[in-house]
Amino acid sequence: MSMSRRQRKRAFRAVQYGVLALVVVGMVFGADWGEIRRAFFDLDVAQAQFPGIITTALVNTVVYTLLGFGFGLALGLILALMRLSSVPPYRWLATCYIEFFRGVPALLVFIALGFGVPIAFQVVINQYVTVMLALGLVGAAYMAETIRAGIQAVPKGQVEAARSLGMSQGRAMRSIVIPQAFRIVLPPLTNELILLTKDSSLVYLLGLSLGQYELAKFGRDALNENRSLTPILVAGLCYLIITLPLGHLVRRLEARTAKAR
Repeated sequence: MSMSRRQRKRAFRAVQYGVLALVVVGMVFGADWGEIRRAFFDLDVAQAQFPGIITTALVNTVVYTLLGFGFGLALGLILALMRLSSVPPYRWLATCYIEFFRGVPALLVFIALGFGVPIAFQVVINQYVTVMLALGLVGAAYMAETIRAGIQAVPKGQVEAARSLGMSQGRAMRSIVIPQAFRIVLPPLTNELILLTKDSSLVYLLGLSLGQYELAKFGRDALNENRSLTPILVAGLCYLIITLPLGHLVRRLEARTAKAR
């Protein structure tokens, strides 16, 4: 007797649940929980990370991220306007910049700004300025395309209406187009903020003093000192303190945008 479509769907779902249950049971009875607790959940090691991981590493991670995001957002807006410009050289320059920094790993940008530029030009760049430039230059390439798409999503009729009221092209862009474009692109920009938060872990390449440690560097050094993965787990949880609220914000913004449309 053949099964109906609904019965096949239920049977397939039951098989999936069965496989999942077998995997969970295998993990529960096959894992060495004593070793796992010692390696990942050593409470004495975890307690030793506080308050330094909060007052120093978490704060520095937030500062590095905000510096990079602020610079990247400003530069990204300029690049987006250049991409939409009627002047060909502006479009060419913006396109070359975006394609270059989207294709180059952020790791190489940190090395170039942290070591290459100071050696080439015999200058000393402040640590925070280096981080701001490295994160911002990479982030701007992605944010520029996001902002450009948001600007193009604004109905052209609104610009035409603004021009008919006597507004110049520049004023219509500042007063009408850009504010609406930012409302459209807020969710993807927030996603970019999350990505920059994780990319801030590359700061360790620059060589940091203890007061400049971010979460990944703090956890890595504590791992070497304690021979336990607990500090890495604690650092990961601190990253979640930043990224989970931002992820929730992205979903709220996306829902609001969809409702408005």
